[in-house]
Amino acid sequence: MFSKTQLRDPVATTSLVGASFRRFGGKYALNPGALVFVLLAAHSMAYADAWQASPGQSQVLIWPGSPPDAIASSKPETVDSGGGVFNVSRPTMTVYAPKGNNTGVAVVVFPGGGYRALAMSGEGTEICEWLTSRGITCVLLKYRVPGSGPWWDEKNHRRVYPKVQTALQDAQRTLGLVRKNAEQWHIDARKIGVMGFSAGGHLAAAVSTHFSQRTYSPVDDADRISCRPDFALVIYPGHLWVHEDDDATTRDPTDLRLRPDIVVRADSPPSFLLQAEDDHVDGVEQSLAYYVALKKAGVSAEMHLYAQGGHAFGLRPSQLPIAQWPSLAETWLRTIGMIGAAPPR
Repeated sequence: MFSKTQLRDPVATTSLVGASFRRFGGKYALNPGALVFVLLAAHSMAYADAWQASPGQSQVLIWPGSPPDAIASSKPETVDSGGGVFNVSRPTMTVYAPKGNNTGVAVVVFPGGGYRALAMSGEGTEICEWLTSRGITCVLLKYRVPGSGPWWDEKNHRRVYPKVQTALQDAQRTLGLVRKNAEQWHIDARKIGVMGFSAGGHLAAAVSTHFSQRTYSPVDDADRISCRPDFALVIYPGHLWVHEDDDATTRDPTDLRLRPDIVVRADSPPSFLLQAEDDHVDGVEQSLAYYVALKKAGVSAEMHLYAQGGHAFGLRPSQLPIAQWPSLAETWLRTIGMIGAAPPR
């Protein structure tokens, strides 16, 4: 799978629980009082990782050398007391094997964080625990942040679209690696999908519409394998609706066009969309715009909208109907033929 050399980059240990950064005015900021762990490398070329995979799991670098379009940063990667990860410059993936019956399905998970940080617990490890309990292999991607996708510049009050979306590069690379290792990991190479939350939902849509060619020069055989997801679950996505940043009092809510960086193709994968109407961070128009584009392109899509639920709910226990979304997602995976029929009661 990976050489010993690739696995020897030093990995620091820290505790991992729910994300403790929150949004202010619709943008991410550190939760006041959150404990931040800063781990410095002893050698300038060493890789010091502030986030550690779940016990018994190993995270591995997805690039054999320096990632493409790497941006030099003086800030080391850090993790707060709730598992919010910041300043990721060396992206990794962690493969979680299915528990019990292996369905052959794999899901690459993209946590949210506004392309400023990563919610590696509530939208990462907890999601993998649920997926593996359903016999699905989970691949948790720790992609590069900040500035690796469309992000909100608080100082200048504007959305910034980087010239190169390096998070998309990381996503494309990971899908190629998973497909390359499908046999070894007991995965059906025709049943590899993605699931993204918030900004990760944008990333799921991005990789579902940018797969005909890599957005970087191939580095090995994994980059010559298809990076098209076989299905996509797009959960309370952001950065999709063209009027996202327009004045709320004057923008046209009936104009449900997508932002120009997302162009749905006829061969985009079947998609499952979920959002709450009282989501005041990434409005419901984000899902509506993507759904409309999918249907116009003739792509199979299923959308679930709920009156209540807010944003970033993940698998959070709740009495609200939206808390039942995991069973809806599982049913959808059956309807598109990814997993088998439910066992008889």
